[in-house]
Amino acid sequence: MIATAREPQSAEGLWSLKQDFPDLQIEQLDLGDSSSIAALVSTLAERPIDMLINNAGIFGRFPLVENISTQRFGTLDYEVWAEVMRVNCFGTVELTEALMPAIEASERKTVITLSSAAGSIGGHQAPAIPYTSSKTALNKAMTTIARTVKDRGVLVAIVCPGHVRTRLGLGGGEIEVDESVSGLATLIGSFTIEDSGTFRRYNGDHLVW
Repeated sequence: MIATAREPQSAEGLWSLKQDFPDLQIEQLDLGDSSSIAALVSTLAERPIDMLINNAGIFGRFPLVENISTQRFGTLDYEVWAEVMRVNCFGTVELTEALMPAIEASERKTVITLSSAAGSIGGHQAPAIPYTSSKTALNKAMTTIARTVKDRGVLVAIVCPGHVRTRLGLGGGEIEVDESVSGLATLIGSFTIEDSGTFRRYNGDHLVW
């Protein structure tokens, strides 16, 4: 099992997890930096990857209250938008593309991408343009990838963890981390190749576009 962090030395949660799972390999990865992606791929040396879980994502500049105007029409900060899009969409797709040979060489051949209901055009009305548009773009890219690699036996699915009480939840949230993780684990474990390209909530509900 391999886990990544932008700053591995300060990823206390991962090092705590490693105490229970000594074989856990912790590597550096910054999806906003193509050289970091290339370095990780080189480190992994094309070993087969059964399941790639794309989990990284940013909202934008923090603290939120002081920077919320950068997300809204009329006061948009285009540098913020470019950074959010780079990490949430471009970097995720770049990593998936770079690791696809290793995924195809594995037994499970699975790519799971954590997105957000905020990326649903038909079902979400949040005014944060950079964040929501990055998730919409990510969803479209992943469904296209799913169609491209399905005949190779690769399952590509998009999942939404729900509005979880985390830092990215912006002080709110409807569910705890444990409930989200448990639901996602059950959902992912039930996927077959016919679920490739779908967008599902942690409880199994299909999300509208």
